[in-house]
Amino acid sequence: MTHRVLLVDDDTELCELLAEYLRNEGLDITLVHDGLEAVEHLQAQSAAHRDYDAIVLDFMLPGMQGLDILQRLRGFSSTPVLMLTARGDDIDRIVGLEAGADDYLPKPCNPRELLARLRAILRRTETQPGSPVKSTLAC
Repeated sequence: MTHRVLLVDDDTELCELLAEYLRNEGLDITLVHDGLEAVEHLQAQSAAHRDYDAIVLDFMLPGMQGLDILQRLRGFSSTPVLMLTARGDDIDRIVGLEAGADDYLPKPCNPRELLARLRAILRRTETQPGSPVKSTLAC
């Protein structure tokens, strides 16, 4: 099964590099470069019952900040979020995790570490035989 991952970052060059690496590792990557566009895209995917398996989210974005996206996302989805951002101070990491992120990785990062963290998140959230199916409620 190919995992669907949404990568939200305004650095288009970095997005393309990471997307190429992650696609070569078997992930289905969708790119969005604006915060407001990301929220609209996520709401549309949720309404169509096509939630992503994971989201990689930058902190500082045009249109809407990553933390605001995360808070809105948690209103309609439990999709795991890995914050990937240049804001790597302890307080930024703590705030991101307390806001609902499942993991936090500061930039610059090793793409292999990003992949390892994504795979760990995906392993933890995959539906196992006999476990309840993840459902998403959208209003």
